[in-house]
Amino acid sequence: MRRILVLFLALMLYPLSSQAQGPVKQLPGDLTLEQAQTVLNAALAKSKAQGVPMNITVVDAGGNLKAFAREDGAFLGSIDVSKKKAITARFFNMSSADLGAAAQPGKELFGIEVTNGGLVIFGGGELLVHNGVIVGAIGVSGGSVAEDTAVAKAGAAALSNAAKKKN
Repeated sequence: MRRILVLFLALMLYPLSSQAQGPVKQLPGDLTLEQAQTVLNAALAKSKAQGVPMNITVVDAGGNLKAFAREDGAFLGSIDVSKKKAITARFFNMSSADLGAAAQPGKELFGIEVTNGGLVIFGGGELLVHNGVIVGAIGVSGGSVAEDTAVAKAGAAALSNAAKKKN
C-alpha cells in the first residue's frame, strides 16, 4: 500500500506536460557530446605537439565517462590514471594538482587519495567550465606531470574558448 501511495504522489507532483514530452535528454549544466569532443580534440592536438602518447578521459558533471581516447603507444596503466584524475577533479571541484597540494603530509586532507575508490592527487586533472558552470572534467595521463597538465589545460581551455566565440 505504501508503494502505491508513493507512486501516486510522484505522479501527482510530476507535471503532465513533462510526461507528454518524454524524459529529459540532457540535464541543464551538463557536458554535451559536442563539447566533450571539442575538449578531446584540443587535448589530442596538444599531446601530438608534445610528442608523448596520452590517455585522455572526459567526464560529465556527474563524473561519468563522456569521451575517451588512447593514443597509439600510450601506457595501459595510464588509462585508469586518466579516468581517476578526471573524477578527482570533478568530485572535489578543483584540479587534481590543487587537491594534491592540500593532501600532503601535515595538511588537512592528508590521506584523501584512498577515499572514493582511489583518487589521483597530482597534475593532469582539470575542471571543464562552461558559462561559469562546472560541466565536467578532463584527466590526462601518459607523460610527465607537466606534460599531462599541459594537455589537460589545453582541453579545458578549448571549451572555454568555444563558449566565448558563441557569445
